[in-house]
Amino acid sequence: MIRMDLLKEVGNAKLIGIAGHMRPDGDCAGSCLALYRYLSQAKKDAQIDFYLEEIPEKLRITKDAAKVKQSYKEGRVYDIFISLDSGSLDRLGFAEEYFKNARKTINIDHHISNTNFAQINHVVADASSTCEVLYELMDKAYLNIAIAKALYMGIIHDTGVFKHSNTTKRTMEIAGSLIEMGVPFSEMIDETFYRKDYHQNQILGRCLLESILLLDGKCIVSTLSRKMMEFYEVESADLDGIIDQLRITKGVEVAILIYEVDFHVYKVSMRSNGAVDVRKIAVYFGGGGHIMAAGCTMHGTLHDVTNNLTPHIEFQLKN
Repeated sequence: MIRMDLLKEVGNAKLIGIAGHMRPDGDCAGSCLALYRYLSQAKKDAQIDFYLEEIPEKLRITKDAAKVKQSYKEGRVYDIFISLDSGSLDRLGFAEEYFKNARKTINIDHHISNTNFAQINHVVADASSTCEVLYELMDKAYLNIAIAKALYMGIIHDTGVFKHSNTTKRTMEIAGSLIEMGVPFSEMIDETFYRKDYHQNQILGRCLLESILLLDGKCIVSTLSRKMMEFYEVESADLDGIIDQLRITKGVEVAILIYEVDFHVYKVSMRSNGAVDVRKIAVYFGGGGHIMAAGCTMHGTLHDVTNNLTPHIEFQLKN
């Protein structure tokens, strides 16, 4: 696709808004932090605001994380509002109204399921992450170590530290360029991806202990109720890494983590080892993602959710 001229599209805008999806992960937080710092340097005469739900502590890798806004102020109209890493408009949460009211809207993403909801859509479905897409759009004269660290974080999180199939030669070249700028890559991988606190380790152990195998051992499922999450004092951000640990179980083709967010409302995360396109399943249930990593929200009992998912997996395995 033709590369968008990001600075040209921003032009002389005086009020610029940025937002990412609800429950920000590494790529979402990284892309928002990177773009905020980039535009703050390239457009010094503009006011730039960025909106996210609370960024998990381990992802607050630059001082700009303290500048995130988390409320809607009625009547504020942005000259330009930019969505990052969000496959659909409703995933922007409280920032959706800012996006709707903005004079110009831009959508930057890498999800193949993106609904192209902006006036200008730059969606690169074969990129590893939104941070990779952003790197390609940035004038390298404005890059600094803060931007590099934010971009690197997004790339390592969405590639599973370069293990997922979305990792390409270009991904590695970009990562190498960021490392050359001084990114402390080993420290960042440990601190933002692998390191867990005591409660996170406990919930990981509980999920592994109570997981079940279905479909002749080809599918592994683990579930979490709100009551269990409250007992271990964890939130959704503390569940990072559980699904990937389930996925590497010998003989498993699909891993599923289901956790309760409200009465009879569950978030579903799915990972595939290649035989199943979990994105198709997620889209069927109103979600989205990638071929090997996707998610959705489902309603009913845990039994209902599991029973509704497994026929779709079984169908793909048989075909």
